[in-house]
Amino acid sequence: MSTVLDTKGFNCPIPVLKARRAMRELDAGDELTVLATDPASMIDMRHFCNTTGHELLESTEEDGVFTYLIRKAAG
Repeated sequence: MSTVLDTKGFNCPIPVLKARRAMRELDAGDELTVLATDPASMIDMRHFCNTTGHELLESTEEDGVFTYLIRKAAG
């Protein structure tokens, strides 16, 4: 399952908090795409994945929109 979470317009820490909440609803192996406009999200999303065990599959930026593809960890 793949879900898209639009956090554009929100600043730190809201994108990570919304991503954390969205991940709770997913099953292990599911993917979450997070859209953000806060440049600090580049650091925050990496840290979120490193501390939770989720896998940051992809991180891109285009026209001020940061896109993160995260796979939910097992357990």
